[in-house]
Amino acid sequence: MVSFLQPWALLFLLPVVAVAAGYVYRQHRKRVNAVRFSNVDLLKTLAPKGIGYKRHITAGALLLCLLTLALATARPALAMQVPLERATIVLAIDVSLSMEAKDVQPSRIQAAQDAAISFAREVPAAYNLGVVSFAKSANVLVSPGKDREQVVNAIQSLQLDEATATGEAVFTALDAIRTVPPDGVQGAPPARILLLSDGYRTAGRPVEDAAAAATEANVPVSTIAFGTDDGMVDIGGMPQRVPVDREALAQLAESTGGYFAEAASAGELKQVYEDLGSSVGHRKQTREVTAWAAAAALLFGLTAAGLSLLWGSRLP
Repeated sequence: MVSFLQPWALLFLLPVVAVAAGYVYRQHRKRVNAVRFSNVDLLKTLAPKGIGYKRHITAGALLLCLLTLALATARPALAMQVPLERATIVLAIDVSLSMEAKDVQPSRIQAAQDAAISFAREVPAAYNLGVVSFAKSANVLVSPGKDREQVVNAIQSLQLDEATATGEAVFTALDAIRTVPPDGVQGAPPARILLLSDGYRTAGRPVEDAAAAATEANVPVSTIAFGTDDGMVDIGGMPQRVPVDREALAQLAESTGGYFAEAASAGELKQVYEDLGSSVGHRKQTREVTAWAAAAALLFGLTAAGLSLLWGSRLP
């Protein structure tokens, strides 16, 4: 969207329009007067050779120069989406043993790691990004910050463990968000938790308590049910089915103002990550582009002068 910081200056467009109208009128008068000459040979000697339509190109460039100069006096500005410096995303990644299932190739955990690393490298550099892993307990692997390589290294080093403490993952992510420096700004940073899990909670505080805490902190929790209902893992020498608890994950997201998604492949998970990254922590900012308009006016003016010298051996 284009706006003008000095809209009253748009009145300078009126003289430009008047000049354009005068030019059109003069061209029309020339054609009317030319008809009065009956000697065609005489007309050919009076009219410069080789100019023809070219004079209109030169005049058009000059008018564009005047037009952009008039717009520049009104101080044009563009409304842009700018990432917030304190915007924070915490990735909470399930590392329970069920993530070893290979119903998502090459495995749930490997596909999740690949997608999380891609996200970490593509999310705006202005965002703070942190990592929490959870199994029977939750741990902050990387506090929210702008060091992407630290995040990537932490994701690559994830180790599987027993149990699934989904509620603890949310509580730990909230604690991590509170560590973001205020940087002279009052209040908590705009934040999101992105929780990736495939199983039922089997340890730690209830998910309902975690949802209440996230709602109170105004931190939406978006959840991804990762895997399929056909997942199998070998635990203690015994094959066990590890279906996804979609209902609990969807309820957690809905109750906190986040969104729920399913990802049965690395590609789908990556798309969910990208959608989240584009929706967190932006604000509208108006940036003045007067210099751009002035540069365009200079370009049009130079074009008009150059063409006029080339075709008519004089300046317009």
